Amino acid sequence: MKNSIVTTIILINLAALLVLAIFEPHLMVQPGKLIDAHLELTEDCFACHSPFFGSSPEKCVQCHKVADIGLKTTKGLAIEKEQKSVAFHQKLVEEDCIACHSDHKGVQAFKPIGRFSHELVMQEARERCDSCHHNPGDALHLKIKGNCAQCHTIEGWKPATFEHEKYFRFDRDHDAACEVCHVDTDYSGYTCYGCHEHSRSKIREEHVEEGIRDYEKCVDCHRSGDEDEAKYIWRQQRRNRGDVGEGNRRYRGEHDDDDD
Repeated sequence: MKNSIVTTIILINLAALLVLAIFEPHLMVQPGKLIDAHLELTEDCFACHSPFFGSSPEKCVQCHKVADIGLKTTKGLAIEKEQKSVAFHQKLVEEDCIACHSDHKGVQAFKPIGRFSHELVMQEARERCDSCHHNPGDALHLKIKGNCAQCHTIEGWKPATFEHEKYFRFDRDHDAACEVCHVDTDYSGYTCYGCHEHSRSKIREEHVEEGIRDYEKCVDCHRSGDEDEAKYIWRQQRRNRGDVGEGNRRYRGEHDDDDD
């Protein structure tokens, strides 16, 4: 009895497969529904595939001219607002559409962005991030033009190699625009001499008086506008180095009570 039931089920399945093979052959081989833009090609497999060889970039570029991607539609009409995020296709090392794209939703419409490799893009484009990416809209990046590689790599936006809090914390007395401290959009260096009493002569006078000779690297001690914090950091650095020169002894003698 069980054998006859199993046989019946197998025969029904085979019959269903035979009907599909005759009347809906594309459903037998395609891995999923086509993306909406290509639905009209549902029954025209050879529009994208070659017999025995599958899909190929050559088929794709018959409709999607690489030189027009992001600039013109497949019908040759100019796109009113250039799609910067896709216009990088003109800078690809080679035309290999299927390296990133699959038109069948049963597979993936495209590879997740985390798997996109910048190695597919020409070197000149890799060095100009803003040719593909829009400037982030947060306060830190609004005034930054280029120089992305000083903090970011092509491996991913995060983690960035720079965390401002580790060097200097902004407070109510230091709500400054980036270019005030970073001159000529060079974010690899900084200056503190552009504000209030921060002149070289005054800074030198105040620090030498306390026996501090290395005063050019401000953020080594000044991590914010908190002067007490700066004094504490300075003392710790001198103690760690065993530096107890005359100026340091005088400073420590005058401020030993701060440790209590």
